[in-house]
Amino acid sequence: MNETMVEAQVTYTIEYQGRFYIIEHVPARVCKETGEQYFAPETVEHIQDFIKENKKPVRMIETPVYNYA
Repeated sequence: MNETMVEAQVTYTIEYQGRFYIIEHVPARVCKETGEQYFAPETVEHIQDFIKENKKPVRMIETPVYNYA
């Protein structure tokens, strides 16, 4: 059976307290067949810590928001 998981750096998005955060260059294992991303628990904890600590972002972007209806 061939290994379908590869190590990669991905972009992780999360909504926290009504704000969206984009975290780039996050280490993950990615399924080559489905694209599903898997993160080590310590990686997720690290992301949660620096969002809660309100660290200064590398850059800011403006994002449009639409209603589906």
